[in-house]
Amino acid sequence: MKLEESIGESMEDYLESILVLSQCIDRVRSVDVASYLGFSKPSVSHAVKLMVNQELISLNENKIITLTEKGRAIAQETYNRHLFFTDMLTAIGVPKEVAQEDACRIEHVISKESFEAIKNYYKKTQE
Repeated sequence: MKLEESIGESMEDYLESILVLSQCIDRVRSVDVASYLGFSKPSVSHAVKLMVNQELISLNENKIITLTEKGRAIAQETYNRHLFFTDMLTAIGVPKEVAQEDACRIEHVISKESFEAIKNYYKKTQE
């Protein structure tokens, strides 16, 4: 079982949101994640505790969230899949909003092997 499968879709979404937010703001807090994802603060607080326990993120004394190396690797892989599928679907004529929603679903269920094969095939067709 790959690491992404063991943490689940929800945790991947949390990690991906922390990655995206950290590229936009200096200090990511639970409230930022809640706002970004449209989740309740208690839900995010619970997830933050789980991610700290799984060593996917760290929290400092000011409750600033930082991705650990392990958390960053999962977040970046998820985000890369999201960007690829959004771009690919948009390129083949899917409306951007629909492409983003579909990419969000696809990014969680596709195996690493299938993703790499699709990505390589798509790149070859674009040459």
